[in-house]
Amino acid sequence: MNSISGRGRVAGLPAWDRCAVMGVVNVTPDSFSDGGRWFDTTVAVKHGLDLVAEGADLVDVGGESTRPGATRVDEAEELRRVVPVVRGLASEGVVVSVDTMRASVAEQSLAAGAALVNDVSGGLADPAMIPVVAAAGAPFVVMHWRGFLQGGNVKGVYTDVVAEVVRELHARVEAVLAGGVAPDRVVVDPGLGFSKEAEHDLALLAHLDRLRALGHPLLVAASRKRFLGRVLAGPEGAPPPARVRDAATAAVSALAAHAGAWAVRVHEVRATADAVRVARAVEEARDTERAPGADGGHGPEGAR
Repeated sequence: MNSISGRGRVAGLPAWDRCAVMGVVNVTPDSFSDGGRWFDTTVAVKHGLDLVAEGADLVDVGGESTRPGATRVDEAEELRRVVPVVRGLASEGVVVSVDTMRASVAEQSLAAGAALVNDVSGGLADPAMIPVVAAAGAPFVVMHWRGFLQGGNVKGVYTDVVAEVVRELHARVEAVLAGGVAPDRVVVDPGLGFSKEAEHDLALLAHLDRLRALGHPLLVAASRKRFLGRVLAGPEGAPPPARVRDAATAAVSALAAHAGAWAVRVHEVRATADAVRVARAVEEARDTERAPGADGGHGPEGAR
């Protein structure tokens, strides 16, 4: 399988020859795993550059926590947090994604040099978002979303989570396309952890092929999320803290890359950058083995 054609190409962004790595810069005091660590603009820009040095292909900048129970930051504060960081990273040649549900933040971030809009609501939180993205011709991440998470998990009830997420994402993508966003600039995201329990997240990861069948590049954002804590804890144990879930995140990244994801979104880049490169090397070895005339033997005696 050709890596680029198999994963999908996003117009307006570089064409990576493997699953891309999106590093996270949360310019917030209250994000679930690293709130407050990168709240200062200068520190946030430095962190983004460090993520690129560790192997990130693009950097996702957000100024509003979307953890369950978080209260929304006001528009002026989100703009104050996000736009200078976007501008600082873009001026250094970084491919920047802006993580926002507000059209005004997306618009000003795109003007400051952002290349991609990552809206966890898929345009549902702000009716002006789709027109802004369409007018700018920007790539747009459409995530599966059932509402704000104030007060806990919202509408996290499913009969068949994979079928329902695929159906709801398809409907949302159709609305985004009808709003003028070009088909080759749409990315889909299953929304792991958003209105979902651990068993839902795991089922979606087990069926990424069903999500890829929507016909758009796929972003998988599993980094440090609750379902990984549940897996690591086992049936009786307490989930480890978010920042102790990076090895598990890298494992999911390798699985997602193997399943054809366009990109993975992670807080700790180095391990995932290694994981997706190993996944690509295995993919290349498989492609070579399948090529016409390839040696189907086992190689030198004892090599097995």
